[in-house]
Amino acid sequence: MTVYFIGGSPCSGKSTVAQVLSDQYHLRYFKVDDHLEKYMQMAAADGKKCCKAVEKMTPEQNWMRKPEEQCEEELKIYEEIFPYILADLEKTECEHGIITEGAAYLPSLMKACAIPVNRYLSITPTKEFQVSHYRQREWVPYVLEGCSDKEKAFENWMERDALFAKAVQQQCLHLEYLSLINNGTMPIEEMMEHIATHFDLTAVSK
Repeated sequence: MTVYFIGGSPCSGKSTVAQVLSDQYHLRYFKVDDHLEKYMQMAAADGKKCCKAVEKMTPEQNWMRKPEEQCEEELKIYEEIFPYILADLEKTECEHGIITEGAAYLPSLMKACAIPVNRYLSITPTKEFQVSHYRQREWVPYVLEGCSDKEKAFENWMERDALFAKAVQQQCLHLEYLSLINNGTMPIEEMMEHIATHFDLTAVSK
């Protein structure tokens, strides 16, 4: 079974691209975010340190921390839940293959699993593009509910994601994986064509 991995950071266009490519090339779309809460609960139950810690945090305790601390923790959380994601992928079947996306697909984890360079890429947004799009999302205030200073909490969140994006970009550079940076100017059609070529998806449709 061929699996195509799209990693990166939130608000970069990963889910849009994956969904369209799934439809176009008859691939099974596996979205990690749909199962993220389950994976974190499983990891916490298995005694994974970071997942256990986050499970007990209030929004105030979580979002009012330094962004650097939040980013470091996020990287470790994805390392903790990665085995559970792989287990689900192994049980997922589709005649033409699977396309899967999520921030959990860190380049370092891909390399550790010997994922070839033409089966993985990352998409990260510029900070400006990221912030502008998060400002438009209606559910953001609910995530920050309970924080004493919601604007500061939002700033910390955005800085955490920007630091995470930078970490992913650096890992891709070091490990020679393709890294796309979305600043909002590239048409989604152009991005999809670029990714389809990288994955050689035209061969899938034949």
